[in-house]
Amino acid sequence: MASIIASLPPPLAAHGRNNTFFSALPKLPFSSIRERQNCASVVVKATGESSESSNSLSIVKSVQNVWDNSEDRPGLVGLGFAAIVAFWAASNLITWFIYRYLLFKPDREELFQIVNKSISDILGQ
Repeated sequence: MASIIASLPPPLAAHGRNNTFFSALPKLPFSSIRERQNCASVVVKATGESSESSNSLSIVKSVQNVWDNSEDRPGLVGLGFAAIVAFWAASNLITWFIYRYLLFKPDREELFQIVNKSISDILGQ
């Protein structure tokens, strides 16, 4: 269950004064104690299942169904191992790229030159 708490300012007509000079000035990002007393608090609670939770539950149920089938266990273990290896390789590749080309300014300039040269080679310029 999700909940949201908001503090809403009162309507302008509730103040009972209409000073055009001060109303034309932008509001500052702070509020006085008197303004806080005039605010109305609203609490909103959402109930029910979201589509994300139902998708994750259906994935878990499908994996449990495959795990219960004894002849599919080696395939499921192999798929899990391959996913872990792919995640590890991708994270190492991204870390290398950041260290090699993005961390230091001369390396960023080198990457920029390589990209510009590749673009000019592709466009034939």
